[in-house]
Amino acid sequence: MIAIGVPAEGQDEPRIGLTPETAKKLVKAGATVTVRSGAGMRSHFSDQDYSAAGAKIAKSDAETVGDADIVLTVRRPDPTIAKAMKKGAALIGMLDPFSDAEGLDALAKTGVALFAMELMPRISRAQVMDVLSSQSNLAGYKAVVDAAAAFERALPMMMTAAGTVPAARVFVMGVGVAGLQAIATARRLGAIVTATDVRPAVKEQVASLGAKFIAVEDEEFKQAETSGGYAKEMSDAYKKKQAELVAEHVKNQDIIITTALIPGRPAPKLLSKAMIESMRPGSIIVDLAAERGGNAELTRPGEIVEHNGVRIFGKLNLAGTVPVNASSLYARNLQAFIEPLIDKEKKTLAINFDDELVKGTLIAKDGAIVNAMIAERLGGKSGGVAAAPAKAANGNGNGKANGKKAAPKRQPKRSKTGGTT
Repeated sequence: MIAIGVPAEGQDEPRIGLTPETAKKLVKAGATVTVRSGAGMRSHFSDQDYSAAGAKIAKSDAETVGDADIVLTVRRPDPTIAKAMKKGAALIGMLDPFSDAEGLDALAKTGVALFAMELMPRISRAQVMDVLSSQSNLAGYKAVVDAAAAFERALPMMMTAAGTVPAARVFVMGVGVAGLQAIATARRLGAIVTATDVRPAVKEQVASLGAKFIAVEDEEFKQAETSGGYAKEMSDAYKKKQAELVAEHVKNQDIIITTALIPGRPAPKLLSKAMIESMRPGSIIVDLAAERGGNAELTRPGEIVEHNGVRIFGKLNLAGTVPVNASSLYARNLQAFIEPLIDKEKKTLAINFDDELVKGTLIAKDGAIVNAMIAERLGGKSGGVAAAPAKAANGNGNGKANGKKAAPKRQPKRSKTGGTT
């Protein structure tokens, strides 16, 4: 019988990779599930909830993962977790494959198979496993809610006997999943919303949500999206024209949400110090790219900075600030991914290493890095599995393809946010 273990996350991560709901389904499918005591408390899931779902409760992480065939995490775990696992077991989570390659290599050398959910291929059958979309959706929502709470003015226009309260102006920079949800949330709150992105395909999606699209729409712009749905790197000439347009637009905005990221690179700078200084005192910037240095020149990761009366929010892990929802969605993503890895008759781990989703997410096997991108960062060559470079997106739903021919492009879920990852 296949065994699944869920250790506790670090102090800065309130989410968990298994909920009582998904635990119950996995137990029903024939798995034994062990959860570290207290691991779900920061997502408001008690040990009693897990026990009622059929899971076992362990007193230590070592006891939780020691006999597990599959270990589920949110963040890349401490190496002691992997060392406590048996060789050949699968560690599945958001392993941040573009950071600390040496640390990832050390994790790989334990002999555990490492699967990075951020590298999930962008194909139709993988939609239910798309952790970036599920988490970015919540991050985009929370960015607007946090900004509205800090703004100290009303967002919708109000007609009163004493006069009219004007609607706030919200500008969303980067229209991936997070950006689209930010647009939808700001519109629901009654703000006047504009948005920008280098991908021409999102213009229609922005309009469908009731916002106005802002961009230099020249010939380069019309060719600014790869076949996989990612943003291309734009020329310096285009960047200059776009920056001039944005600089003029920024002056009159009350709230700006930035979401732009390219996998494996520092966040592109979209808001210069001069742009920020052109904004009115009391304005708010929420930088969803803070973990990678930020889209705003003055962003400080993990901090709120005030400059000339403008506050720049560099909060990290916004999805984790709504941990019940974030954990529920993430756990369903993981459940959908691991179910095909289980032999339904023998109830054992049976990974098909030729499967497209396995190839896309697998970064280490048998003690070696097998993902070409990660191996290149380590200065070596991938070994073992012939892993194609995965088409990774960033946690905010924007990104750049890696140059390899893209898998069939999946259609955006407009009922969810209106756009792609």
